Amino acid sequence: MKNTLSRIKPVPLPIAVPAPRYDALLEKISGAFATGQRRVAQAVNTGIVETYWNIGRHIVEFEQKGDIHSEYGSKLLDRLSRDLKFRNGKGFSRSNLVYMRLLYIRYPIGQTLSDQLSWSHYIELLGIDDPLERGFYEKQCLLENWSFRELQRQKKTSLFLRFAAGKNKKEILQLAKKGNIIESPADVLRSPYVFEFLNMPEPAALSETEIENRLCNDLASFLLELGKGFAFVKRQYRITLDNRHYHVDLVFYHRILRCFVLVDLKTAKVQHEDIGRMNMYLGYFANEENVEGDNPPVGIILTREKDSLLVKYATYGMNSRLFVQKYQLYLPSEDELRRKIENTFRQAALEKTGAKKSRP
Repeated sequence: MKNTLSRIKPVPLPIAVPAPRYDALLEKISGAFATGQRRVAQAVNTGIVETYWNIGRHIVEFEQKGDIHSEYGSKLLDRLSRDLKFRNGKGFSRSNLVYMRLLYIRYPIGQTLSDQLSWSHYIELLGIDDPLERGFYEKQCLLENWSFRELQRQKKTSLFLRFAAGKNKKEILQLAKKGNIIESPADVLRSPYVFEFLNMPEPAALSETEIENRLCNDLASFLLELGKGFAFVKRQYRITLDNRHYHVDLVFYHRILRCFVLVDLKTAKVQHEDIGRMNMYLGYFANEENVEGDNPPVGIILTREKDSLLVKYATYGMNSRLFVQKYQLYLPSEDELRRKIENTFRQAALEKTGAKKSRP
C-alpha cells in the first residue's frame, strides 16, 4: 500500500513577483492592519470613557434627587464599589467610582469628551482642580498626541504654569482654551526649561559638555521638554570661519516653523560675547545652511543664570529670533509660578476697575 503522502500533488510555487511590487503590497497590508488596530483601540477607549461618564451621571443624579441622607452620602461609593464588584468583577474600586463621578461633574456635556483620549488620560486630567490648567493639558494632549505618561511628566513639571507665568490675562485664557499653538519662535519657549529627568542633584558641578552628554543620552525626554516639532540634527555642529573652528552645542530642525534651531548650553551666567557668538551662528546658518523654503534660524542660549538687563542691552537692535532662557535641574516651585499668574489676573482686574472709574 502506497504511502498516502505520495499521492498528494505538490503545490506549484507562485510566479516570482518583482521585489519592489511585492514590498509595496507588504507595506499596504501592514499599513491597513495597523490602521485597523488603532481604530479598534480608539473605539474601545471611547466606549470605556462613555460608559464611565454614564456611570458618573447615574451616581450624581441619584445624589441630587435626595435619595440618600447627607450623613449616609459619604458611604454610598463604598457600598456601590462592593456590590458592583460582586456583580461585575474588577473595575469598580472606590477610587475608580470617584473618578467616574468627577468625570460627569467636570464634563457635564458628554460631547465635549475627546475620543482621542483614554481613561488613563482623563484620570490625570480630573486630578487638576483649576479649569484653565485642565483645559490647557487636555488641548495639549490632542495637539502633541501625548501618551498619558507624557501627560504625567508635563503636569509634574508644571508646564502650564511655566508657559502662563510670562503672559498677560488674555494670553493665559487663550492658552487654556486652545493650548500652545506654535506660530512664531516665541511660542516654543519655556521659562524655565526643566531637566529633572537627568536626575542630577542640585547644585550640580557638571560641565557644559557633561550636561550635553546627558541630554543626548536621554534625547526622548529632552525632545519632550523642548516641545512639539523638534527634530534632532547634530551635536557639536562645526562652523569654520577665517580658519578658526566654532561649535554649536546642539542643532535641531523645527518642522512647524520650518527653520533650524541652534542651542548653546551655559553653566555660568551668560555674557555679552555668548550672545554675539550665537548671533554669528544664526548669520552663518541663514547664509550657508538654509535651503529654499527654510525660514531664518532661531537661537536659544540655555543658561543657569541670566542678567535680564545685560541681555536686553546685548541684544539691542539684534536678531529678534535670538533668545536667552534659563534652565534648571529640579522641578520649579509651583507656588511661586501660581503667584505670578494670580498677580497677572489681579493686575488685570485693577486695570479694568481703574478704566471704569476714569470714564466720565
